[in-house]
Amino acid sequence: DFDISIDYDLPSSLPFVNDEYDLLIIAPDKWIDALQQLKQHKESHGIRTVIKTVEDIINEYSGRDSAEKVKYAIKDAIEQWGIKYVMLVGGLSSPIKSDEWLLPVRYSNLNDMSETSYLTDLYFADVYKYEDGEPVFDDWDSNGNGIFAEWGFRGKDILDLYPDVYVGRLACRSDKELETVINKIISYENTADDSWFKRAVLVGGDTFNDINGNNYLEGEIANQRVAEILDDFENEKIWWSENEVNQKNVVNAIGKGCGFVHLSGHGSPAVWFVKDFIKNPNGKYIWALDVYHFPLLKNENKLPIVIIGGCHNSMFNTSLYKSTKEVITTIIIKYILGQPYTTWYWIPAPESMGWWFVKQEGGGAIATFGCTGLGLGTIGDNNKDGIPDCIQYLLTWLELRFFEVYKNGVDILGETWGNAINDYINEFLMESKDSGDIKTIQEWVLLGDPSLKIGGYQ
Repeated sequence: DFDISIDYDLPSSLPFVNDEYDLLIIAPDKWIDALQQLKQHKESHGIRTVIKTVEDIINEYSGRDSAEKVKYAIKDAIEQWGIKYVMLVGGLSSPIKSDEWLLPVRYSNLNDMSETSYLTDLYFADVYKYEDGEPVFDDWDSNGNGIFAEWGFRGKDILDLYPDVYVGRLACRSDKELETVINKIISYENTADDSWFKRAVLVGGDTFNDINGNNYLEGEIANQRVAEILDDFENEKIWWSENEVNQKNVVNAIGKGCGFVHLSGHGSPAVWFVKDFIKNPNGKYIWALDVYHFPLLKNENKLPIVIIGGCHNSMFNTSLYKSTKEVITTIIIKYILGQPYTTWYWIPAPESMGWWFVKQEGGGAIATFGCTGLGLGTIGDNNKDGIPDCIQYLLTWLELRFFEVYKNGVDILGETWGNAINDYINEFLMESKDSGDIKTIQEWVLLGDPSLKIGGYQ
């Protein structure tokens, strides 16, 4: 890690007074007609909505690449229309093999020696930095070398990081995915009710090897803290310590319908696990959920917001070609040749778990939060305050803050994300900037509608 000291005073609000629209939807031109239904629905609930096409933005704006042009368009929308929410509609152009994006993305180039880059939509939310108390465009390239969000031995960008708008992405790759997600959003906001919403499914186990220390079961501790926050919910706990973690139990619990799911453990793009360090000191993976079981999720319109604690579960640049190639390479190098090789893919899959939850027809989730890169956590009680460090720092702190923000009365999805990010920065990044903390907030992506009314309009 590298540390730098900073002095920073954050203005309470941006000095723009226009108030014409609330939600900006950015999407490819081919989906504009399909999105009219969502626009009408949003406006029926008082969310004034405007749609801009990717193609128009790329033609109208200057920028070093398409992602920067989109960010300049968001800047104009803030200043001209007063927008609060930005819905980015579009992922890769194909689930099979593609490097072409229907809507541009930005990769952070924070190199933590485990991975050199990862997707970050926080780039599109952090529009401004402040110079002499005045907002100016933050291009995330403070050293001007053309490498965005850089952090490594050769250079480092100083980033503001505070969201100026609330951003979520519908990482659709097809007309069918878009149609499914639009229908899910409309149905959720129009029909959600407490008979099923006031349930939460909490799944966890022994995330890290702490067997010679406090021997905390980090995932279960995190779940328990969620249950304490959601004290007015019926909380169904599926725990490794109770020998309950398996795909059947997880699928059945979600299938009943619930408002929230909290998965606290380990991940890969298409699989989520807990671990067993008690019976196996090297750590035995307990396979808890994979994307190929999602068609068994029959919760229909009883759709949860899913918080996925683990690595790479929301890596929405996953494709069948890329994942299959990585799995085959791993088999050859690691298991046949006996040489070290690291991959984030456990099984081939066309799309990531974080997005698959949302695009699943007939059930799944209404939105997810998860990591596009390597999720970070900690063990023990190093500060000796009697509270497990696993819930006091890094990814789990951020997840728990989401629930606390909701419990404190914030019921618009993007605002829970934005407030949790703001609070994380204020808690951990005011006196110094640590690469692990920066990565934690950059990689935590909202796949869903940022203007979504949590629990629906009842």
